[in-house]
Amino acid sequence: MKIETPFDLGAWSAAHLDRVERALERWVTAEAPAGVDHGAPAELVEAMRYAVLDGGKRLRPLLVMAAWEAVSGETAMAGHDEAALRAGHCEAALRAACAVELIHAYSLVHDDMPCMDNDVLRRGKPTVHVKFGEASALLAGDALQALAFELLTPEMDEMPAAQQARLCRLLARAAGSAGMAGGQAIDLASVGVALSESQLRDMHRLKTGALLQASVMMGAACGDAPNVAQAALGRYGAAIGLAFQVVDDILDVTADSATLGKTAGKDASQDKPTYVSVLGLERSAAHAQELLGQALAALAQSGLRHTEALQGLAEMVVNRSC
Repeated sequence: MKIETPFDLGAWSAAHLDRVERALERWVTAEAPAGVDHGAPAELVEAMRYAVLDGGKRLRPLLVMAAWEAVSGETAMAGHDEAALRAGHCEAALRAACAVELIHAYSLVHDDMPCMDNDVLRRGKPTVHVKFGEASALLAGDALQALAFELLTPEMDEMPAAQQARLCRLLARAAGSAGMAGGQAIDLASVGVALSESQLRDMHRLKTGALLQASVMMGAACGDAPNVAQAALGRYGAAIGLAFQVVDDILDVTADSATLGKTAGKDASQDKPTYVSVLGLERSAAHAQELLGQALAALAQSGLRHTEALQGLAEMVVNRSC
């Protein structure tokens, strides 16, 4: 009888993080794409690479890969070589993982600028506009956003056209006016405004939750999941997307800048509504655990066998300290 070893989230994450990091290193470059006579300006690419490489939790790419594994029936990727990862739907999942991280990186570059949150620290280092200037930061964010969709539409036969379109649609909706950008607009308009819990929830479902949920659904779109499983993964993504923001609000008042890698206490200093300001610290922590329960229940209802990575990531989101 075969004895299955316990799932090791650390080892699983390390393997995927290495692949994603190497792929980003390869794709965020000044080299000219096939069929183009010249590459991007070196200064612009330097700012892009500064924004996206060697930093961050890479939660969104990990969610893509975990959802892909769940719907494709794969277990942890240990033992799969690079050639296997780049084959078939696996290549689509890697591209989707990098694309969603590029969108996340671009959003951070723009959010940190003086016209938005005016922050000077991100991922433990100066923000892009501090390092390169506001104009370069704006262009770097624009270029990262465009590159994300370029990755999802390769010219070769690596991904079916219908799959490319579906992935682009999922990412565009999550990043646009009905997703992340819309949530940021509400956030900026809510400074100094007393929001209800439902208003706060709606804002964060757009600003933060939409891209996290899309990461899960993009991973699912790289496989062949039945409708029941897709619906369950959607509920899972919505729950952890909101939980991530609840915990972020808690850490903003309980952790220091060195631990967070960004300026602590920024929300309170800018008089922004947060879960802590609306619910209080204790109720916010309890709500995060409730959302974790909802996420795990959704996975149990999915009918998918290999959800270990998704379970582990949900627990990491809620129980993290930075």
